[in-house]
Amino acid sequence: MEDLEMLLTPGGSTRTLPDAPWAGFDTETTGISPRSDRIVTAAVVTSEPQQRSSFRSRTWLADPGVPIPPAASRIHGITTQHAQSYGVPIAEAVDEICEELARQVDSGAVIVVFNAGYDLPLLEAEARRHGVQTLAQRLGGEIMPVVDPLVLDRALDRYRRGKRTLSDLAAVYGVGVPDDTHQAHVDAELTLNLLNAMVHKYTRLQEITISEVHSFQQESHAAWAENFEQYLRKQGRTSSISRSWF
Repeated sequence: MEDLEMLLTPGGSTRTLPDAPWAGFDTETTGISPRSDRIVTAAVVTSEPQQRSSFRSRTWLADPGVPIPPAASRIHGITTQHAQSYGVPIAEAVDEICEELARQVDSGAVIVVFNAGYDLPLLEAEARRHGVQTLAQRLGGEIMPVVDPLVLDRALDRYRRGKRTLSDLAAVYGVGVPDDTHQAHVDAELTLNLLNAMVHKYTRLQEITISEVHSFQQESHAAWAENFEQYLRKQGRTSSISRSWF
C-alpha cells in the first residue's frame, strides 16, 4: 500500500477535496447486515467549498416493508407503526436516494460516508431488491468518488488505541457531538464536520487529487482487512474479511 505522503499528483484532473462540494450520506436501518437489512431513514447533506459549516439536507422516512426490530427502534427511534403511517414506500425512497446521489456526483460532488462498506452496499442491495436502478448503474460503473473518514482514520492514525465509532472519532478530532445522533441527517452532518477536521489536520489531504484519495482508501482498506484478519486468527477466531472497501 502506498503511504499517503508518497502519493504524487499525476496528469489529468487536479481537483482536491477542498475544491469540491461534499454530499454526506447516512442511513438508519432495521439491523446491521448490509445485504439483508432495510433502510428506514436516509439523508443526503451537502456543503460547499468555503462554506463547510453551512448544510443543505434532503431526508427520507421509508416504510421498509418489514417489521423494524425493537432493538433497532431503540437506536433511531422509528417504530414499525410510525414507518407504516408516515413513511413513503421503500422502492420510491430508494429510487429517489439513488437519483439524488447520482445527481450530486454528476454535479461534481464527493460522496462522504462514514463506514461506506455498510451504507453503500445496503443501498445497492435495496435497489436490486425493489427493481430500481442502482447507484452504480446510474453512474455508469463504479461508485466514485467516495471519501470515508473511518477508512482514512484507520490508515492515517493506525496505531491509536480505542474505538472508532463516528462519535469516538469526532471526539478525537475535536468535533462537537450533538445529543441527537442516530438520526440520518445529524450523522451525515457530523461526518462532514469530521472530514473537514481531518482535512485540516492532514494537510496532504488538501494537496492530492480526489481520485488519489479514493484509490488510497481502496488500498488502505484492503491492507487493514488483511491485518485485522490475521489478528483475529491469532486470537483463535476464524473470520474472513472482504478486501473490497464497499
